[in-house]
Amino acid sequence: MRIMKYEGEKTDFTGLLLLADESRDMIDRYLDRGEMYILEDEGIVTGECVVTDEGGGILEIKNIAVLPRYSRKGYGRAMIDYLSSAYRGSFSILQAGTGDSPLTIPFYEKCGFKRYHIIKNFFVENYDHPIFECGMQLVDMIIMRKSIS
Repeated sequence: MRIMKYEGEKTDFTGLLLLADESRDMIDRYLDRGEMYILEDEGIVTGECVVTDEGGGILEIKNIAVLPRYSRKGYGRAMIDYLSSAYRGSFSILQAGTGDSPLTIPFYEKCGFKRYHIIKNFFVENYDHPIFECGMQLVDMIIMRKSIS
């Protein structure tokens, strides 16, 4: 397994990006200003992550996705561990915003994140269609944080 910063055309990974955020408009809001990392295993790109500098020592995960056939094999956690280590000393907090879903909240908690803040009605107000995960409509965004200092 190898994780590396991707310097090419980030839209080359649109398929992966859309797994984590199904709105191209939302992706376009952060993709150009973000740093992209890809995870490769045996020559196959199995995952990606986009992070942005939000100021005040906060590095935010804007998009993290693993191909479905590789999920639940530790790739997402490996990506978060890599980012935590790579940015330690430059940033003090790693942050992620996610839907209040039984799929994503436990993942972030297992990676050491804690609930920090709720942005009410985020998914309702920022997407042109309802977003569902695990059969539940996402309404509020949950901001998760972990210290990396």
